Amino acid sequence: MKVAVVGATGLVGKKMLQVLDEQKFPLTHLLPVASEKSLGKKISFSGKDIQVISLEQAVEEKPTLAIFSAGASVSLMWASKFAQVGCKVIDNSSAWRMEPHIKLVVPEVNADVLTKDDYIIANPNCSTIQMVVALNPLHQKYCIKRIVVSTYQSVTGTGKKGVDQLTNERAGNHHFDKVYPHPIDLNLIPQIDVFLDNGYTKEEMKMINETRKILQVNDLRITATTVRVPVCGGHSESINVSFERAFDINEVRDILEQAPGVKVIDNPVEKLYPMPLDAAEKDDVFVGRIRRDESQDNTLNLWVVSDNLRKGAATNAVQIAQYLLHKKLL
Repeated sequence: MKVAVVGATGLVGKKMLQVLDEQKFPLTHLLPVASEKSLGKKISFSGKDIQVISLEQAVEEKPTLAIFSAGASVSLMWASKFAQVGCKVIDNSSAWRMEPHIKLVVPEVNADVLTKDDYIIANPNCSTIQMVVALNPLHQKYCIKRIVVSTYQSVTGTGKKGVDQLTNERAGNHHFDKVYPHPIDLNLIPQIDVFLDNGYTKEEMKMINETRKILQVNDLRITATTVRVPVCGGHSESINVSFERAFDINEVRDILEQAPGVKVIDNPVEKLYPMPLDAAEKDDVFVGRIRRDESQDNTLNLWVVSDNLRKGAATNAVQIAQYLLHKKLL
């Protein structure tokens, strides 16, 4: 089994290689793919140094599977070329997510939508992934009516340039390429991606539209505010969710504790709740601060944290690949 990782030298690409290795994914040949400036470089995988190749070379190799994390423009241009040689593509960019014929998949939620005919599969946005993993088991029981979500998103969500800006600012270095419109150290920026005509940012609308598609509720009432914070790894979300049906708070806890991919950390007496430091290098979605909204009927407050490079990107993609393998769809 040949597996190509497109964008292998980026933050998410490196994490994908790490997760593939950790999970002992049964590949026989790894094809690390990157832009021209990285060609000929070597990356380390499973104790071996492997040379980075071009997209053209990777297509010629006719891999079984390609995992893309090189941006939407690359995915739009190249995913179909890989699919045409019989390669299954799992794409981590926004390129294909809202295409009606492309499946948008979080394995714990909707892997069963996948078939042998799906050659391009979209990986959702990192902030969407952790939210639907936490909310789907509750949706199945109580039926979600409305979601209000505010995010606290790490600079790693912007890639190496985001990390570099925070690091440089913290060190007092002012000579660097800025990726944010304002300082991020000792600051919060209530803008992720560009603003749209409706006043929302692109990131906020991604969360709204992707959640509707994954949960298959096209008219779901949902609103989002996404914020970049000076944290180097791990996204956090404050979620207020209203249900059609009444719930018992203890039953809510039981459902979450038994939900796949979820780990509950919720003990106010001991000051235990999820934090980005808890989520680092873990694949779980951590849930805490579970409490009833006393101002609104059938409404719940949750605090949800996850490693955005792992479950929010690399791990989710590898889990999709594992599902395809298990169901003999590869």
